[in-house]
Amino acid sequence: MIFSSALIENAVNEFARLPGIGKKTALRLVLHLLKQDPGQVKLFGEVITRMREQIKFCKVCHNVSDQEVCSICSSPSRNKALVCVVENIRDVMAIENTQQFNGVYHVLGGIISPIDGVGPDQLNIYSLVERVQQQGIEEIIMALSPTIEGDTTIYYLSKKLKEFPVKITTIARGIAFGGELEYADEMTLARSISNRLPLESYVQK
Repeated sequence: MIFSSALIENAVNEFARLPGIGKKTALRLVLHLLKQDPGQVKLFGEVITRMREQIKFCKVCHNVSDQEVCSICSSPSRNKALVCVVENIRDVMAIENTQQFNGVYHVLGGIISPIDGVGPDQLNIYSLVERVQQQGIEEIIMALSPTIEGDTTIYYLSKKLKEFPVKITTIARGIAFGGELEYADEMTLARSISNRLPLESYVQK
């Protein structure tokens, strides 16, 4: 792709760093910004910069937040004894969109995947064990994508939590094996959570 402006080329290259954005799409975005009022483009840049500099991660569940504790964890209407364990922030958003879950979350920040060099020590597992020890949690829902890596992570977590008097369940197989949680439609995801199974039944399957 040949550019007549180094400024345009640099902007296209930066947009193309974003996931799912190729050079042609990046060029369309840059040309779109060129048509906008300079003040609007400045505001766009300031919003992105402010988001990156000021965003926090909830010290309880590791979800993104504007405060030290996210709005879900701090809400008096949420059931703090029911914790849904998810892989990432996108999964929290997917489940929240169903409007069928009234508990709280724990974001692992990934799943165990030796082939990708991701081990238990790189995930938010220790803080989950601490929450179970200290916060009177009654049930843990393992809402991880039904993949080999997801199942490996569930198995590891169940071993870490087996000494505590907490019920461990997992989402029902409404989501096809190998599927990603965030791409499931809201109805399927809601039913998978509502029809969750005891971990023993899940393992037997």
